[in-house]
Amino acid sequence: MSLPSSKIAQFFLQHSTRSGVSMILRFFAMLCLLIGVYAALFHYFMLLEGRNYSFVTGLYWIMTVMTTLGFGDITFYSDAGKIFSIVVLVSGILLFLTMLPFMFTQYIYAPWLEAQKKERTPRTYLPSPSGQHVVIVNPSPIALNLADNLKTLGIPYVLLCNDSQHTLDLLDQGYTVIAGEHDSTKAYKNLALDYAAMLVALDTDTRNTNIIFTVRESGANNLKLVASATRDESSEILKMAGCNQVFQFQRLLGEALARRVLNDKARCSIILRVEDLVIAEAPVMRTELVNQTLKDCGLRAKTGVNVVGLWERGQFRLPQANSVFTSTMVMVIAGTLAQIEAVNALLGPKEGRSAKTETPVVILGGGGVGLAAARFLKASGRQYVLVDKEKIKGVPEDAMITGDAADLQVLESANFRKAGSVLITTHDDDTNIYLTLYCRRLQREVQIISRANLDRNIPMLHTAGADLVLSLASMVSNSVINLLSPGKILMINEGLNIFRYTVQGQLIGKQLHGSGIRSETNCSVVALRDTQNEMLINPDPNHIFAANEELFLIGDSKAEKAFHERFKT
Repeated sequence: MSLPSSKIAQFFLQHSTRSGVSMILRFFAMLCLLIGVYAALFHYFMLLEGRNYSFVTGLYWIMTVMTTLGFGDITFYSDAGKIFSIVVLVSGILLFLTMLPFMFTQYIYAPWLEAQKKERTPRTYLPSPSGQHVVIVNPSPIALNLADNLKTLGIPYVLLCNDSQHTLDLLDQGYTVIAGEHDSTKAYKNLALDYAAMLVALDTDTRNTNIIFTVRESGANNLKLVASATRDESSEILKMAGCNQVFQFQRLLGEALARRVLNDKARCSIILRVEDLVIAEAPVMRTELVNQTLKDCGLRAKTGVNVVGLWERGQFRLPQANSVFTSTMVMVIAGTLAQIEAVNALLGPKEGRSAKTETPVVILGGGGVGLAAARFLKASGRQYVLVDKEKIKGVPEDAMITGDAADLQVLESANFRKAGSVLITTHDDDTNIYLTLYCRRLQREVQIISRANLDRNIPMLHTAGADLVLSLASMVSNSVINLLSPGKILMINEGLNIFRYTVQGQLIGKQLHGSGIRSETNCSVVALRDTQNEMLINPDPNHIFAANEELFLIGDSKAEKAFHERFKT
């Protein structure tokens, strides 16, 4: 491979290279001095044996012995000479065959490969003409999940990675990434922040603070900066550094898990509000709806809500009139706040019959998510038992069991057999799958709600027996995308979307019932704003669309894409 002289010169002018070359030169100086001493000793031992050789012959013998070639044309007869030959041979093995290759590799070859790698690593991002890209700092698995979701939605992004090899690996995987240090103003200037829509920092609290502060120092004063934080104090410090939006994702996830715990007095968990529109989830487990069809239960006639979707072990589908409710289903319902309260009254304890005594909720894992869930349950008046290997500061003695959650005796101490719900909140997906499978085998009827760090582990958790799974990666992605696209609202339950659409083209003058929205795209209209700016929740199927009415639709990502393709939006 031919190497341009300019590159070679530039390589040897680097400080690290000059330092390595200096080490090698010192090694060669020491080696030459040793060879000179050996040459003198060679002549000395030869004179003792009555032989005399030239200086060049002495050097020739030393080099053949030290390099282990050993031609054998010149040898010693005496024991002293042979011992000297052994010393020369061993030192040659150490210096020529071990030290020299190591030093060349360490100080010349490896730095040269690293320099070539850095030369191939992109360090500047060229934005598209429209700009509005998202900068993501620290390509962790959760950040890569965010990048995947942005790519799916057609939103440009770029990852900033501080490791050249990792950058090349991500490039090979198809990600848009450049190399640069998180605390370098030059790196952020190379990211074309003037054209960016947002920068997202998803590292530790201290590093996120450094990232935000460095970005502001680089001159990006108008850029929207978003960061994650694990502590309340960190949120304040990040805002002082210049962060516009700080998310405590662990706390949000813990509260979201706790909201979905079975509660006879409040069966519905509100997950989204848009003006008067309320979207909620309601587990079918332990209600009179089990084994009834949607048509026969009369839920809409009794409460006014519309069942717009059904979750069953991670699978979302639109309900039909003959859909049969099972105990593993979770309804997604839409209506006003009063209608949601009517569902709570309908599915809760009936008049004249006392509510079932609620058993404590068992929480497995006392990390940030588990503690947030415990605080939420306590604030809502629910009892809980937290199980963790170590004693957690701030948790009351009567609400804490110390031990391994995989130990049956520990679970028995937590009154697991009588628990109505179990929250599995550890930070390791492998552990969560293990505990989900274990708990489901011990208790077939318990409600199991599990945390997942990565979206790819959600199906496995459902297969293991979890009734509901919430993903930290999805929560991060949805929170960021909500800030980018306020017209689209991504709910936190595995990619179920609510999006807006202004009536135009072929929908004008059509009835909702015959429009093909539900039958052809698997989306459901949950609300609309008419031309008088009035919000209609669960509009009448006979409603005729008028131009410029605003629809609120619900569906998963596949359904949303089908809607855009069908109606050419």
